[in-house]
Amino acid sequence: MAIDSAVLLDEYYQRLCISTANMSTPISFRLPRTFLPRPGIDLKKWAVVACDQYTSEPEYWNKVAADVGNAPSTLHLIFPEAYLGQRDAPERIRHIQATMREYLADGLLQEHSGAIYVERTLSHGVRRGLMLELDLEHYDFGRGSTSLIRPTEGTMVERLAPRIEVRSGAELELPHILVLVDDPDRTVIEPLGASRATLQKLYETDLMCDGGRVAGYAVDAVHAHRVVQALHALANPQAFAARYRVPVDTPVMLFPVGDGNHSLATAKSLWDRVKGSVGMDHPSRYALVEAVNIHDAALEFTPIHRALFGVSTDIRQALARTFGSNVSCTDVPSADAMRARVSAARASIHAAGLIGPGARFSVIELADPQSTLAIGSFQPFIDRFVEQGGATHVDYIHGDDVLERLGQNRGCLGIHFAAVGKSDLLRMVVREGPLPRKTFSMGEANEKRFYVEARRIR
Repeated sequence: MAIDSAVLLDEYYQRLCISTANMSTPISFRLPRTFLPRPGIDLKKWAVVACDQYTSEPEYWNKVAADVGNAPSTLHLIFPEAYLGQRDAPERIRHIQATMREYLADGLLQEHSGAIYVERTLSHGVRRGLMLELDLEHYDFGRGSTSLIRPTEGTMVERLAPRIEVRSGAELELPHILVLVDDPDRTVIEPLGASRATLQKLYETDLMCDGGRVAGYAVDAVHAHRVVQALHALANPQAFAARYRVPVDTPVMLFPVGDGNHSLATAKSLWDRVKGSVGMDHPSRYALVEAVNIHDAALEFTPIHRALFGVSTDIRQALARTFGSNVSCTDVPSADAMRARVSAARASIHAAGLIGPGARFSVIELADPQSTLAIGSFQPFIDRFVEQGGATHVDYIHGDDVLERLGQNRGCLGIHFAAVGKSDLLRMVVREGPLPRKTFSMGEANEKRFYVEARRIR
């Protein structure tokens, strides 16, 4: 199907749907309609980091609020999860939803049709991405999911309720979801980077708080056609089976969710709740995401650690009671020594680091583990430890330095995990299902997605 660059994207997409209707893999995505801040808005104040970052560091968000002030900003359109559970939560939600309506009415947001190619400049390179809308009819976040759009980690359903409350009355969604594509030949996103000089630049800005830089480019119809065909080639069942060395009837996974699984699960939960009354053509059937190639050299996987608060029980004794002679806990002189020993652990041993109480550092080693990953061995123990009153609650921490600082606070403990290798991740998901919740992170907290684009969901 030849596509003239002058063809409007709406017309192009309709023609594309007709041409791909008979493909063996259903269409699970579409080219998006987005809203971008109008020219003249200070983009450095407009773009803020994903709301699920710095959850144990409200001082970060307080600084962002002071820097932004009353300027137009996505800060006024999201609910930073550091503030969840506070008494003013209902008022925050009302303010968010009212501000969305105000920004739309005042023309602060301008509509753009079509995919957007994104370049995020980080300290270690440029991460490349592609904005798409994913069809929630092809997403299942359940433990046994075999859908085209699939979680890589377990979903904590109890964490969805406050997110659903924010989204259910919202005019807009702002995406921090990063989904992966397994594209070793670099057929989908990388050709856009090679053609960047021919694409229209939509925005570019430095990002606050050492977030690097981000730029977005309009993907014209010719390039969009090539992108869509390349994605369908990745979803070919025979190619998929060969890539993962699985039987040819294994359900295809096209978009594994890397970051923002709970936000996508929120969108799915709300869509399932309303679709019977709004119809299948409603915009809330789709969710705006950025797709990233797992083979992108600038995409780094980092571990997500655990911080326990309100600790009242000796965790080392609890480990011994739970795992018996299979577990050992060895003190080491420093956090650096702890991290080095955890990273060097043999494959047959599951290792984690322990920080606290105070400036005490240990390495936990578990022989004969029953799970594939260390997090799979220790997360059930952490859950029981909290349930039985050993600690009041647990948080999920990005960054070794943050964990080290928190773990030495009074009444706190830090549990350090090594990173999951990129080469192993998707193969494990295809063969074994979603990994334990909060197993890995795509980059450190300041490398997460910053909000720039928005999309109507009502």
